[in-house]
Amino acid sequence: MHKWCGAGCVRLKRSLCLRHIKKSFLKYPRRWLNLQEYQSKKLMQESGVAVQRFYVADTPSEALEAAKRLNAKEIVLKAQILAGGRGKGVFDSGLKGGVHLTKDPAVVGELANKMLGFNLTTKQTPKDGVKVKTVMVAEALDISRETYFAILMDRSCNGPVMVGSPQGGMDIEEVAANTPELIFKEVIDIFEGVQDDQALRMAANLGFKGPLQRQAADQIKRLYDLFLKVDATQVEVNPLGETPEGQVVCFDAKINFDDNAEFRQKSVFAMDDMTESDPTEMEAAKWDLKYIGLDGNIACFVNGAGLAMATCDIIDLHGGKPANFLDLGGGVKERQVYEAFKLLTADPKVEAILVNIFGGIVNCAIIANGITKACRELELKVPLVVRLEGTNVHEAKRILTESGLPITAADNLDDAAKKAVAAIKK
Repeated sequence: MHKWCGAGCVRLKRSLCLRHIKKSFLKYPRRWLNLQEYQSKKLMQESGVAVQRFYVADTPSEALEAAKRLNAKEIVLKAQILAGGRGKGVFDSGLKGGVHLTKDPAVVGELANKMLGFNLTTKQTPKDGVKVKTVMVAEALDISRETYFAILMDRSCNGPVMVGSPQGGMDIEEVAANTPELIFKEVIDIFEGVQDDQALRMAANLGFKGPLQRQAADQIKRLYDLFLKVDATQVEVNPLGETPEGQVVCFDAKINFDDNAEFRQKSVFAMDDMTESDPTEMEAAKWDLKYIGLDGNIACFVNGAGLAMATCDIIDLHGGKPANFLDLGGGVKERQVYEAFKLLTADPKVEAILVNIFGGIVNCAIIANGITKACRELELKVPLVVRLEGTNVHEAKRILTESGLPITAADNLDDAAKKAVAAIKK
């Protein structure tokens, strides 16, 4: 039995195939709507899900007052940043650890004084860390047993699926690899919702017995209600724990949201804290561009996430290093092309730019006009390799040829990658 403080690593939101992008996710863990821990717990609380009692504080005096109001046997103080590894992090105030347990409320104020306004550096933050503006003051509870539970959208099942394991509090991927028989799934009928027998069966598979089984089943149904209510793509609870007093509690949760539902989830998306985002990514988002900075020197300008990943991989295959992952999307406008070039050329690491467009719903002529405008107005100084294919491609190639700009044309993606790598070696 141990105290749950939630200091474990926050899981990355998505798993992409490129090692370049995985590395970038570790450096900047936030890519789209990602709530602070206390915000996720607030949403859970509002849906009747059992969580630890907690308060949020912005000043040391507020933290001290919150600790007194909790009137708990033991208190956990947690720095609120969008990064994992907080428990092993270090503040530039000298304080070690972004998560602390204490039985003395007075200590909470002293600790908060060394957290708030200081940068916390963990394995998932930038080198200089992230400034802590908020702390969560919560009741520390004993856990006698930990389980894992999640609800996620599964395309193969055309809807939501429950996934659970009696082995909680650890990396679920490791459990799946080593003991797959301990992973249980229940497909949810999107029209009928979670049925009582399904919830009870999952609770039993998680190892809850007697009255706790019914209690766990109730929590499962409430979590599904939350899943639907906030248009989530995933609600992951690790651990869903059992206390010595006979309570089933959601001790830590990660909620992923469908960005396409922002128009009807205004209150949820209003919680989005942009202060921890990479400034270039924030600027890209203003123009509806998906940008992730990498550590190479060949900028990638591509439409479609899959094509962008393939482009990065082929650059790597030919001995180059991608400087970014930039997805232009489908409904592109000429101004977006111009703004994308501004972002790429502002990166001092960039020594060449590779444009790889496969036009389906994208009009290649719009891309070509945007490229020529950007090259002239920004006075492009680095080599530019362009591969265009698809809708209106002949008109696009005419625009580029007649522009008189030093643009290197490529026949296909492999040819484009070779030419881009060769350009930086001249």
